[in-house]
Amino acid sequence: MEIYGMVTGKAGKSGYGSASTAEDVTHSIDAKHLTAIITGGTSGIGLEAARVLGMRGAHVIIASRNPKAANDSKEMILQMYPNARIDCLQLDLSSIKSVRSFIHQFLALNVPLNILINNAGVMFCPFQLSEDEIESQFATNHIGHFLLTNLLLDKMKSSARESGIEGRIVNLSSIAHTYTYTEGIMFDYINDPDRYSEKKAYGQSKLANLLHSNALSRKLQEEGVNITINSVHPGLITTNLFRHSGLGMAVLKAMSFFLWKNIPQGAATTCYVALHPDLKNVTGKYFADCNVTTPSNFATDTTLADKLWDFSIKLVESLS
Repeated sequence: MEIYGMVTGKAGKSGYGSASTAEDVTHSIDAKHLTAIITGGTSGIGLEAARVLGMRGAHVIIASRNPKAANDSKEMILQMYPNARIDCLQLDLSSIKSVRSFIHQFLALNVPLNILINNAGVMFCPFQLSEDEIESQFATNHIGHFLLTNLLLDKMKSSARESGIEGRIVNLSSIAHTYTYTEGIMFDYINDPDRYSEKKAYGQSKLANLLHSNALSRKLQEEGVNITINSVHPGLITTNLFRHSGLGMAVLKAMSFFLWKNIPQGAATTCYVALHPDLKNVTGKYFADCNVTTPSNFATDTTLADKLWDFSIKLVESLS
């Protein structure tokens, strides 16, 4: 990401930039033949992505831990677009049990799955463990989405095979993946409160999102499956994620106001990667401002990615 482009909104090679909105990057795209799941689609850029995909005709399933918020979001979208196809299913990504329950509910709908947007997340939380005894940011941001994606892969594969339509998975990472622990992923001390840093733990979880994308991209390519997976940095946006932030973040925002995006701009990269025809067969990439950019050295470390994959599999299996 170039600072000049971020500040000016100048378009990159894709034709879009930091000033582009989700509606801009999906202009004239017909998504009526697509079904998409969006986690955390009840507020911020998740809700905006749900709105825009719904506006473009996609059948959108909003996955949220708060059923009322999900239904309110559905009603808001339907008021704007009465013909939109929106469904809501409950999902708490910090709970392995909830993820498995969501899969059961979704498969019961008997619909295809073309797009999975792993958008939900928590940020800068005080140390706490999930119901499965996993540090909350790692549990919600990585493990929940890791399991969700793996359990949906068979449905995505069959949908791609039967329809001939490329499946797409979008993982919401962050530039914060560059600010993590010294070893990248603190495998031996994930749940250690004495070594916990709320900001580095967030960075660790966002690095995990990138590593997950890259490892799965390689596996899908080796298998010859018509599914891509990419990671995105949505940009600096004021959303509910910042509810645990303090005075320091307020000062940072004041000093860097020229870099911050509004929500329609923040959802642009997600929607671009999920829908744009120019990205056919593009996989294992990291996008910011709707253009491919370079992540950290940790993020491109295949050995680290494989280690995280094995660690995540064993962790999930131990909780089954």
